[in-house]
Amino acid sequence: LRTSVVQVTATDADDPTYGNSARVVYSILQGQPYFSVEPKTGVIKTALPNMDREAKDQYLLVIQAKDMVGQNGGLSGTTSVTVTLTDVNDNPPRFPRRSYQYNVPESLPVASVVARIKAADADIGANAEMEYRIVDGDGLGIFKISVDKETQEGIITIQKELDFEAKTSYTLRIEAANKDADPRFLSLGPFSDTTTVKIIVEDVDEPPVFSSPLYPMEVSEATQVGNIIGTVAAHDPDSSNSPVRYSIDRNTDLERYFNIDANSGVITTAKSLDRETNAIHNITVLAMESQNPSQVGRGYVAITILDINDNAPEFAMDYETTVCENAQPGQVIQKISAVDKDEPSNGHQFYFSLTTDATNNHNFSLKDNKDNTASILTRRNGFRRQEQSVYYLPIFIVDSGSPSLSSTNTLTIRVCDCDADGVAQTCNAEAYVLPAGLSTGALIAILACVLTLLVLILLIVTMRRRKKEPLIFDEERDIRENIVRYDDEGGGEEDTEAFDMAALRNLNVIRDTKTRRDVTPEIQFLSRPAFKSIPDNVIFREFIWERLKEADVDPGAPPYDSLQTYAFEGNGSVAESLSSLDSISSNSDQNYDYLSDWGPRFKRLADMYGTGQESLYS
Repeated sequence: LRTSVVQVTATDADDPTYGNSARVVYSILQGQPYFSVEPKTGVIKTALPNMDREAKDQYLLVIQAKDMVGQNGGLSGTTSVTVTLTDVNDNPPRFPRRSYQYNVPESLPVASVVARIKAADADIGANAEMEYRIVDGDGLGIFKISVDKETQEGIITIQKELDFEAKTSYTLRIEAANKDADPRFLSLGPFSDTTTVKIIVEDVDEPPVFSSPLYPMEVSEATQVGNIIGTVAAHDPDSSNSPVRYSIDRNTDLERYFNIDANSGVITTAKSLDRETNAIHNITVLAMESQNPSQVGRGYVAITILDINDNAPEFAMDYETTVCENAQPGQVIQKISAVDKDEPSNGHQFYFSLTTDATNNHNFSLKDNKDNTASILTRRNGFRRQEQSVYYLPIFIVDSGSPSLSSTNTLTIRVCDCDADGVAQTCNAEAYVLPAGLSTGALIAILACVLTLLVLILLIVTMRRRKKEPLIFDEERDIRENIVRYDDEGGGEEDTEAFDMAALRNLNVIRDTKTRRDVTPEIQFLSRPAFKSIPDNVIFREFIWERLKEADVDPGAPPYDSLQTYAFEGNGSVAESLSSLDSISSNSDQNYDYLSDWGPRFKRLADMYGTGQESLYS
């Protein structure tokens, strides 16, 4: 009550020293009875006590300022003031219901949400923040409750697995309280509230459960196939207690080292075991209900393979041992050690010695250092690569197992030329031979040159052979392949424009251009001049001579043998040419009546030519 809210101020431009023109008085036109205003100062104050934000959180005030001390005739002005009430924590939280009930399946995983409950609070912001806790009930260790910071809900979750067969329901008493209570309002009552939550567990068909989450087992790698390693056990947790059958998940036993009895759960070996290959086998055993095979439980078995002494010792590495030609007797040239794939409980102990055959050698000796190492020493000096460049020293190694195992390992020792510090420079026996002759690199270079020359010679010979081969004519090729094909049917005997056959029968042919004999020739239209009757042998001789001369002087002719075609019948033949190419027209003066005297075989020709044109249509 009478709490100051805000002060309003009005200004007047009139002269304050002249009468009451500038004397302003304030009054409230809207906002009563909740607020009031001081007439002279303009201070707005609350007029009623215990204003409730939850009932109304905002008020609109209209304030008037009037000059002339508020008298009639004075001028006035108004302003609006919005007043918003801020929240205080004056409302305790309250649950809408006094009890809640939820049903959950017993198979619900741990950390799953069972229920959400919320206590109502009329306040806002920090004044409405909640805290929830379980204050009583039989599920204190099974469930827990937390608060959702966004919605201020209480979230009930599972802490342990539920079991319908063990307990079918739980009762929880949950309290909700404001996080920060205001001491001024504690007299209004407790700022907390409680409710009861009952959780009913529903029965579900559960898979078989193993008596232990992990079964550790041990077996010697020397055990026989079929020996028992251990036993696993599982049962159906449901009230029906269905029988269980066992099997091994073969994805965890790909090599099928183990078997399990489907009824008893006894695990046996199915193959020989080797600790050095796999020291621990982690397998998964499946247990399924006989009445409902879809319900499958999983158990885990860790089988440790116990070691036996079944591996002989051997060199720890491949040693590259050298001895200098100037080595002195008793000089250590190599220190060796051994390894063993077995792992005895007391650790390894190896014993080194030379084999019986190598004990009396005059070159090297062995000293066992009693610390699983041995030293190789020279017995003499004067090693020479020319005499022997490599020595092989057999070394006998025995372990301390029971029974002990042994092996013979051969140490290869090379004789080398060393510098003053004993560092090997050259270890090849051929080093004394190559300086007198050629080095390996030189021999390789010479061989490469010889191969290159052979390839060049072969290419030259191949090219020459290809040049000698005829480009156009082949001895085995039929001469008819040289017939020029013009792809021109022509117009029959009356067609004298396509080509002229006179060049095939006339010796005196005018040749304007020389053409190559290995390309398709162009048709030359030549005239057929008159000639004198000359003996045939002279004519042919001159014809052949003319062709030879033409081939000899032709600059475009190829420089190899070519076949010349002499399609020439000779001049002055009494019989003339039998070819119809010589006919100028079909109405020739030639008389073919004699064809009718030649018999039946020439009857068709006699009918065509012997009786004239009329016989063709008779």
